[in-house]
Amino acid sequence: MKKISLFALAAVLFACKTDKTKQQPMPEDVPVISPAVQNDYPETITKVFDAHGGLVTWKSFKTLSFTISKEESSETHTVALKSRKERITAPDFSTGFDGSEIWLLDEKGAYEGDAVFYHNLMFYFYAMPFVLADDGINYQETPPLAFEGTSYPGMLISYDAGIGNSPKDEYFLHYHPETFQMEWLGYTVTFRSGEKSHNVKWIRYNDWMAVDGLLLPKSITWYITQGTTLVKPRNTVAFENVSLSTVEKPAGFYDKPEKGVFVSGTN
Repeated sequence: MKKISLFALAAVLFACKTDKTKQQPMPEDVPVISPAVQNDYPETITKVFDAHGGLVTWKSFKTLSFTISKEESSETHTVALKSRKERITAPDFSTGFDGSEIWLLDEKGAYEGDAVFYHNLMFYFYAMPFVLADDGINYQETPPLAFEGTSYPGMLISYDAGIGNSPKDEYFLHYHPETFQMEWLGYTVTFRSGEKSHNVKWIRYNDWMAVDGLLLPKSITWYITQGTTLVKPRNTVAFENVSLSTVEKPAGFYDKPEKGVFVSGTN
């Protein structure tokens, strides 16, 4: 399993965009999830996976690509879904994970983030809820989340020791009580400190689009909170040019370019 750390979100938040509230229907020809897959997960989380197209469909794909537009440029993220190898390409830099190490190509000195922290970060947010089917995950019910008159049931997601860089991270997936579509993601950040945190940050997932039989985010929105109260939208990240493929990228696609350098830390 490849699990990323959730640190320094300021590096990945973008200009606010209009929040869109809508429930998206799934295409009628989405395959029904098989009993073999269902038996590996609690019934509730399986219903959430099914509401987004099902694990059978998700696991049939090998490559995911999407673009995130920023104020002055854009980034194209390409991820190998089995190995979690990654390549992020922007006009002035590129970074990636070759399966063993993280690399950075930044000849102009334009990259201001941390390539280790950024590795698989936006992929992990984007690929919800399906990344919550990874190995080493524990599930339990958590109290519902109330917002604008609706009570959203939830699942607490925790990790076995030794899974990823921050096994003490926790996620709170809340879904619509009627459709089982994912509506909210709460998460804690423990990277660097290594200590369990009780400071939960929240992202709203209510803008979905159908892509090859799956329901994937069109945009996600971080919320300002006061204590445990969700107050108002803070920042929205939109995803464009989304594509899924059953074919792996050619050999070497995720390798470090000749002029790139490996950066400290491995995932």
